Amino acid sequence: MTRRDDHEPRPSAVTATLAGVLGLVLAGVLGYLPLKFFVDYGFAGMDGKVRVVLVIYSAAALVLLVGALATFFRAVAGAVLLLAGGLLAVAAVVGEPVLLYPGYFGAFFAEMFRFAPDDAFVRVGAAVGGPVVFVLAVLPGTFRYLRYRPAGSW
Repeated sequence: MTRRDDHEPRPSAVTATLAGVLGLVLAGVLGYLPLKFFVDYGFAGMDGKVRVVLVIYSAAALVLLVGALATFFRAVAGAVLLLAGGLLAVAAVVGEPVLLYPGYFGAFFAEMFRFAPDDAFVRVGAAVGGPVVFVLAVLPGTFRYLRYRPAGSW
């Protein structure tokens, strides 16, 4: 929709801002678990499967952090990184019982949503926050805001 003076109205920043803020919070939450394990047990003292799971959590946190910061600077790549970070967050939560607790997939999620294991808030945050960040980042309003350049800007 254009106005009479042929200038496009400025799109709303709501979805992009929400995606960026939630991505930043989720990056902090997801970064907590690997940091705690690396400090408590060290990298060398862990099983290979545990390392893989913690690397996925770390990668999700890093991608979400960079995506959130890029979104705040109005880069379209920020929304794409938030999309990938949301998917990585879900992959970390789903990959944990697949790699570490084969055969106990349902029991893992039942205990997780009861907040029974230590640091269950990280897993619940990833399972709930990952899809929310993904949906907020994929909305057309987010890309419309990030692509908008007012007339006369470089």
